[in-house]
Amino acid sequence: MRLLERMRKEWFMIGIVLAIAGAKLEPSIGVNGGPLKPEITVSYIAVATIFFNSGLSLKTEELTSALVHIKLHLFIQIFTLAFFPATIWLFLQLLSITPINEWLLKGLQTVGCMPPPVSSAVILTKAVGGNEDPPCLVSFLELSWEEISLKQQSSQMSGSERVPEARLR
Repeated sequence: MRLLERMRKEWFMIGIVLAIAGAKLEPSIGVNGGPLKPEITVSYIAVATIFFNSGLSLKTEELTSALVHIKLHLFIQIFTLAFFPATIWLFLQLLSITPINEWLLKGLQTVGCMPPPVSSAVILTKAVGGNEDPPCLVSFLELSWEEISLKQQSSQMSGSERVPEARLR
């Protein structure tokens, strides 16, 4: 009985482990153009569903109270967009003196400088029973800012400067 209770409590982590194991066993299911169509289901449907589901549970009063926590939002933005990338950069400086592949280090630097996925803050906060209003608001602000800056960058680039989307073969 205790195992069943523990599994009910840790359903999210069990689901993540099962998804990773499934992807390891049959990776062709999740590739672009595969049966799951991740280019559509993940990019549009999953993110929209997470925000819609979280939005249904939010109370307007709680959302407006989350909006006024300026110190919290500044801390999150500074930690995510300055402290973490700087820490990764310092770590990569240490790794650069080892025989690790240069392209692996460049990949780690790129990932270290990117903001976290929009939906992960909301999902993980909800999974541990935390107040999901601030992460919802921060995720929405980051998504909006990212969308605006990408559109601005895209409009400033000529067609020859745009990088074609990488495709798996």
